[in-house]
Amino acid sequence: MARFIFITGGVVSSLGKGLMAASLGALLQARGYRVRIRKFDPYLNVDPGTMSPYQHGEVYVTDDGAETDLDLGHYERFTGVASRQSDNITSGRIYQQIITRERRGDYLGATVQVIPHVTDAIKSFALAETDDLDFVLCEIGGTVGDIESLPFIEAIRQLKNELGRGNSISIHVTLVPFIAAAGELKTKPTQHSVRELASLGVQPDVLVCRSERPLPEGEKAKIALFCNVPKEAVISALDAKSIYAVPLQYHGEGLDAEVLKAFGLPVGAAPDLGRWDDIVDRIVNPEGEVTVGVVGKYVGLPDAYKSLNEALVHGGIANRVKVNIRWIDAELFEQADSDIAASLEPLNAILVPGAFGERGAEGKIASIRFARERRVPYFGICFGMQMACVEAARNLAGIAGASSTEFGPTPEPVVGLITEWMGSDGLEKREQGGDLGGTMRLGAYQAKLAGNSHVAGIYGAGEISERHRHRYEVNTAYKERLEETGLAFTGMSPDGALPEIVERPEHPWFVGVQFHPELKSKPFAPHPLFASFIEAAVRQSRLV
Repeated sequence: MARFIFITGGVVSSLGKGLMAASLGALLQARGYRVRIRKFDPYLNVDPGTMSPYQHGEVYVTDDGAETDLDLGHYERFTGVASRQSDNITSGRIYQQIITRERRGDYLGATVQVIPHVTDAIKSFALAETDDLDFVLCEIGGTVGDIESLPFIEAIRQLKNELGRGNSISIHVTLVPFIAAAGELKTKPTQHSVRELASLGVQPDVLVCRSERPLPEGEKAKIALFCNVPKEAVISALDAKSIYAVPLQYHGEGLDAEVLKAFGLPVGAAPDLGRWDDIVDRIVNPEGEVTVGVVGKYVGLPDAYKSLNEALVHGGIANRVKVNIRWIDAELFEQADSDIAASLEPLNAILVPGAFGERGAEGKIASIRFARERRVPYFGICFGMQMACVEAARNLAGIAGASSTEFGPTPEPVVGLITEWMGSDGLEKREQGGDLGGTMRLGAYQAKLAGNSHVAGIYGAGEISERHRHRYEVNTAYKERLEETGLAFTGMSPDGALPEIVERPEHPWFVGVQFHPELKSKPFAPHPLFASFIEAAVRQSRLV
């Protein structure tokens, strides 16, 4: 039977619950345990798929096509365990399921209530597909005291009773602020947060205290006394030099040992954290550095490109270099007085990421043209591949009106809406003007690579599987004319209907992909495309 670890947060948001959960999962893995991490999101959206990146940050996509919270990306990157649809639930999805059942008459005329119907649904989600696991870590989003999270707190209260002694614990992540004027760390917010959680029936077994400065032993003892936990279970969590140093830092503070003690399990020998030592060493002691410009639409919020940011770091780890990311607003290049060359010349590589909508598209096209003409390594992801094809059509194939139907009606739809494609369950169809949520080409799909292509050499394979999230595809009616410009279609869907990869063989490094390779990159297994891209950036830096 799996043991459950329920993770809550208090005082303020953005304390790093997701990173703590991911790090603890990695530490338990290093001790030989099988783990899975899940996220409970209290918001009423069914999933984050239709939310603005400025509201929610990145939408992380799983192999089975779920649009999920970005914390699932942390879980995968730290544990290597592929997330699934069943690993992220929202209040919206729970209420949608319950109301659907009520309309069908499944409740046999009963009054539908938060208790037991909503809490039972939450518990069912937590317990599903856990038979082959040793630990299930369940992170509850938001902050204790939020109205939205109350059904989730009640559900874990019930679960702790139903699972029985020794089969579940609670970890509470809280803030111990430093008041500079007083020169003191203040424990009162933590005390109040724990009291709020305990008033809802959940007593924490371990406290993770985020602070700017180390917690003195006296402050730990004070927190332990007033929060009713052992002093050893008060874990200090300071800012780390890299997020990949966090597992080592938590291990040094004894988090994994205290969790095992709380379950009554033997602590045993220290886990082998050699791969994390190596990752941190490569980050802290690079042998060089490169600068990559990301020409995007949501650059005001780096969390909108969280997996992309981390995949570039992983590419640096693979090449033992520091990757400096320069976030560039694509709209700046659409202004009449913009100097594109001045902005892009200092870069060792250029990347155009995925996006939706027309805003910034012309700036991205201008950046792609610069990379092509100046022979700067270029990586186009999803929208970045589509705009690379539009750029080639306009500037090399003589198709002046080349555009995407995403921007409105166009006489030259080089990029168009896909209305049907072959999925794992057969033919999938979508309609123009249909619902936005969950209607894209989502999840893992196979692609076949041309045998003599650059990308086949990078992957070392002729067939790949990558994750998708898009509604528009490059129109194969233009394939021949684009190939005449030197743009090679080196990756196609197995049925040959959908372009997956384009490249320029004569260019030092020019690759566009329809999928999102950043979603599968990990620090201990950098994605081959990102490793190769950063390698090309290193070569470019030596030419300057």
